[in-house]
Amino acid sequence: MSSQEYNLPDIADLSSLLKKQGYSLAGNHSAVKTCLWLRRAMRDEGKCYKASFYGIKSHRCLQMTPTLMCNQRCLHCWRPVEVDAPAPKEWDSPSEIVGSCIKSQRKLISGFGDADHRELWLEGNEPRHVAISLSGEPTMYPYLAELVEEFKNQGLTTFVVTNGTNPEMMCRIQPSQLYMSLDAPDEETYNKVCRPKSPQLWNKLNESLEVLKDKDTRTVIRITLIKGVNMFDPHGYAELIKKAYPDYVEVKAYMHLGFSRNRLPREAMPSHEEVLDFSRQIANHLGYAVADDVEISRVVLLSKDGFVSHLE
Repeated sequence: MSSQEYNLPDIADLSSLLKKQGYSLAGNHSAVKTCLWLRRAMRDEGKCYKASFYGIKSHRCLQMTPTLMCNQRCLHCWRPVEVDAPAPKEWDSPSEIVGSCIKSQRKLISGFGDADHRELWLEGNEPRHVAISLSGEPTMYPYLAELVEEFKNQGLTTFVVTNGTNPEMMCRIQPSQLYMSLDAPDEETYNKVCRPKSPQLWNKLNESLEVLKDKDTRTVIRITLIKGVNMFDPHGYAELIKKAYPDYVEVKAYMHLGFSRNRLPREAMPSHEEVLDFSRQIANHLGYAVADDVEISRVVLLSKDGFVSHLE
């Protein structure tokens, strides 16, 4: 579908578009962006649901991507997936990416250092958590395993969020917590929701579920529920999740934000009660239990025993 059809801004290239959306480009192909909850946490006005679930300090979390390229064009993505990011002529090294991302983060939060919140701002200038998930598919960066290790060497816990289409890279990486998105209970729905660029990606995704089962690190399956689109067949989701047997399952409502507003109606957002109900159905099929939920974010956490432990 064309950019005109999606009412994209008349901007010549993706870099300009991303800057307009509040991204800070880091190096030749990486990007950093502060999220709503980091900005609120900087003003001591609330915390991300990951603070409740996993003990993450929102004001010290760096959200980044090592590549803007993606092999899916998901309906619910708030990014401008209709604009393809070009492959870089040369990949930046992991050490270059870490340095440029921390520098970009400090620049993005430079306006938060007022007298009332200076301590939070000073702490935020030394991030302790990195979410490698911002835009694009991080496993398309060929040195992702080394990047994870570089962040760890800098003292940061690492969350990697992948769409599961690169099982070979998933075998290699060892983050503090490995997320895999699972936004459909079957191949037909996957093609409709995630709009993969290759017909092989559904098979790759299923391979990745098996990979996840054998990982030594903490693992999470993440489901984004879109009302009227993929919010059916909890048994189908459960059967796929059983292949991975993850530590946790996050079930979250689609949020009507960014460019997804050009693809989906506001009514596609399920309520928190609807997410809770669907989550309980998945849990019943899996033999998991609800461990926590955060209503403002419309997200539910399932675990094997109904409990969750914070990352150290």
